[in-house]
Amino acid sequence: MIVAVDRSNMPQAAAVHSISWQDSHRAFCSPDFISLHTPERQQAYLEKKMAGGSAFYLLMEKEPLGIVSVTGNLIEDLYVLPDHHNQGYGTALLQFAIEKCTGIPTLWILENNVHAARLYRRMGFQETGKRNVVSGGLDEIEFALASPT
Repeated sequence: MIVAVDRSNMPQAAAVHSISWQDSHRAFCSPDFISLHTPERQQAYLEKKMAGGSAFYLLMEKEPLGIVSVTGNLIEDLYVLPDHHNQGYGTALLQFAIEKCTGIPTLWILENNVHAARLYRRMGFQETGKRNVVSGGLDEIEFALASPT
């Protein structure tokens, strides 16, 4: 079940975002930077993005397992708790997010995120050629859902 994030489940959403973000960035961010991304900080991040028009969704089973946001046609913040990777939850969240998009779905990933790139390509996304420099020589790469032919 996928539900909208609101005040009633915001602490759960922030915890999922914090744990998943820390896990996904641990290989290339400093321990000090990782430790800054507490549930409290991530809750403030979610609240700020929601105030700016982003909609967040939480994938629930017996407990929350994943999160994603959609702003227009932009999909962001797709994270699944580390203990639940490779069980179809990321695919379910991505498919849900695609359906919420108002135009051609797009997203950005760090160039070293090979697992995410594999998922997005499998779901029909292609690199657009656009890149953003993040830091330390690491770039973000834009993907867009390919038009059906």
